[in-house]
Amino acid sequence: MKKIKKILLVVVIIIVLLGIGLCAYIFHLKPKYEGELQLKNLQKETTVYFDDFGVPHIYADSEKDAMTALGYVHAQERLWQMELLRRIAPGRLSEIFGSVALKNDMFFSGIGIEEASAKAIAKLDKNSESYKLTLAYLDGINQYLEEGVTPIEFTLVGVKKEKFTIKDVYNIFGYMSFSFAMAQKTDPLLTDLRAKYGAGYIKDLGIEGEFNTTKIRSSKENLEEYSEISKSVASLLDKSPIPPFVGSNSWVVGPNRTKNKKVIFANDPHIGFSQPATWYEAHIVTPDHELYGCYLAGTPFPLLAHNRDYAYGLTMFENDDIDFYQETNKVNDANQYQTPTGFAAYESRKKTIKIKDTSDVVLTVKSSRHGPIMNDVLANLKSKKPIAMSWIYTQQPIQILDAVYGLSHAKSKDDFRKAVQLVAAPGLNVMYGDAKGNVAWWATGTLYKHNKGVNSFFILDGATGKDDITEYLDFTKNPSAENPKWGYVYSANNQPEAVDGYLYPGYYLPEDRAKRISGLMDAKSDWDKEAISKMIFDNTSSVATDVVRNLIANLDTKTISAEEKEVLNVLKAWKGTTNLEDVAPTIYNKWIYLYLKNTFEDEMGKEDLNIFLGTHLGKQIIARQIVNENSLWWDNIKTKNVKETRNQIVSKSFHEAVSQLTTQLGSTIGDWNWGKVHTVEHEHPLGKVAALRKLFNVGPFAAPGSNEVINNQFFGFNDEGKYYVKGGPSTRRVVDFSDIENSWSIIPTGQSGNPFSEHYHDQAEMFNAGKFRKMKLNKEEIIKTSTKLVLKPKK
Repeated sequence: MKKIKKILLVVVIIIVLLGIGLCAYIFHLKPKYEGELQLKNLQKETTVYFDDFGVPHIYADSEKDAMTALGYVHAQERLWQMELLRRIAPGRLSEIFGSVALKNDMFFSGIGIEEASAKAIAKLDKNSESYKLTLAYLDGINQYLEEGVTPIEFTLVGVKKEKFTIKDVYNIFGYMSFSFAMAQKTDPLLTDLRAKYGAGYIKDLGIEGEFNTTKIRSSKENLEEYSEISKSVASLLDKSPIPPFVGSNSWVVGPNRTKNKKVIFANDPHIGFSQPATWYEAHIVTPDHELYGCYLAGTPFPLLAHNRDYAYGLTMFENDDIDFYQETNKVNDANQYQTPTGFAAYESRKKTIKIKDTSDVVLTVKSSRHGPIMNDVLANLKSKKPIAMSWIYTQQPIQILDAVYGLSHAKSKDDFRKAVQLVAAPGLNVMYGDAKGNVAWWATGTLYKHNKGVNSFFILDGATGKDDITEYLDFTKNPSAENPKWGYVYSANNQPEAVDGYLYPGYYLPEDRAKRISGLMDAKSDWDKEAISKMIFDNTSSVATDVVRNLIANLDTKTISAEEKEVLNVLKAWKGTTNLEDVAPTIYNKWIYLYLKNTFEDEMGKEDLNIFLGTHLGKQIIARQIVNENSLWWDNIKTKNVKETRNQIVSKSFHEAVSQLTTQLGSTIGDWNWGKVHTVEHEHPLGKVAALRKLFNVGPFAAPGSNEVINNQFFGFNDEGKYYVKGGPSTRRVVDFSDIENSWSIIPTGQSGNPFSEHYHDQAEMFNAGKFRKMKLNKEEIIKTSTKLVLKPKK
């Protein structure tokens, strides 16, 4: 018995020691929020106050010292995120994840971001402030890399530490620019559908802008195999460890429409949800410069920011800046292709992709005069005909570093506009408001035209030159508005009005959010911060109720059961809200999905339907298809000698919806709450491993909101009847120039990317409930609510 007791005692001691060791290890991994540190290359002592949500407030004697400090504290919270972001564009994810990331690496290493970055860097002015401050920021990251705690992800995955360089900054901006685009998901699919079914089917999809009725006001051959491009690129972005940029809202209210007669600025860029969250907030104060900004991991200047003088943010313009061209090879010579002046040789380059635990892959990428050949970089594209991708970002001068520096250091509206002009791609709506009462927005991007009759929504002919770009437009032709007479500017990724009679082609989102925003703005002239904060969390669709009325009007009422009448009564009483307790959105989305499936799947097939529903055209079609009784899509091409009608498809879909919801949620209709089927979980790349999910992921939570309401919580449809939110507002910001020190913000999870930090998910429940926290500017208040980390020059 004594022997057993001794063994048990030893086991207990071992467990205790292991527990102590684990606690010590976890404590060791936590970010350092107080005390002292020594950093090289600091000129003077710099103080960082971390407030109650982990936001660093950096007080430095010079901006160079502030940037070094920023790099260091940013890295201690987000080094893993920085590592992933810098690896995407050059195709280096396989080095840490293995062959599961090979398709991603083949694609991104092939489209030329890294090469375009190198050209841009070679032209940089090494004496410019933007360059010198970027190097200081990178120095801070690298000092943390050398001396700071190694993130647990590096240990689990086996990441070899490498210094960050300015090339990484450019590659991160390059990935961001690509993820904004929609052509790669849409054009090949539309080309496929047109080849199969003809132009009549395509016309019903509204690709000429017919569906974009709420516009932003300006004050001025069988190609079936090509749908693999859409499928492959959509899959790569969906499975990427770093989420794509998707949409956004922003509105800036002028003094004549606010209660306190000062500008109020609101912005919530929509990005795929992930953990860590996209933005890292930081506040910098030097004798000559102050800025509170939201930073992408590994980039030195914020894309969203404000200070006491002005505020800025962005939404996606959704213009078309990618075109696909079918090239024609010379007979018996695949190394040459047809051009308007004869045959030319493809340019060729080799890329070596290193793969963890296996041999390298050598990728040969050919490029035509239009761009890289997609057949070389997409594994599933089996076509013998080469398709080239023409992308403005890699073809025009890349001045993104000077642009974001200029945005964050503007001294006036004119300075700010000059910085906006430097962005050739991606297309953005840059929103602006200032303490002087100015409100403005400008669409960025080098816009261009083709010959009349060329439709860039399809794969174009690369051989003749007739489908080539004919004109690059001056920035003065970009849509914009400065201090418009109606008193506010806004964007919800909807199409801008024509400029000089020309509507810019693009992949604009439905009018739902635009209609709601403009309707609310026009109805009120005494806006304050509280009202704006409620509006930015608005869960009401101004379009869905019209869709419901049209659906109900096309039901065969003779076949409706008593239970189905109860379901219809819920829909008839619906005000378009998508709150957690609402029942109607559960019914509505199930019916919508089945109506779309029963209308389009027979022509598209299951895979292409899923791709289509993930495009902006797929979202546009919902409100428009139902009113077109003569649409060719109603007929099921798989039923012989029968021509289905709108009424038949709508009725069939309704019966199926009620039946499936009863099976899924029970026969009590009042229990079909939206919160039961609409959920969000912020996924970390390692959270896909079941054993690590609870450590790394945040959630799941029942989520209010829906596709295309202002609180845009977007999801894909599925047969399961559960709507897993893929993304939404990456931050919600409300900047009130009448009370600038008490402006508000919130991010989806937390400041830290370290799962052992108290700031890893301390904003998640607040975000989900539509609450805010203060973006502090008052130094006295900051000191009272913060821990203090002193950074001293290393001697």
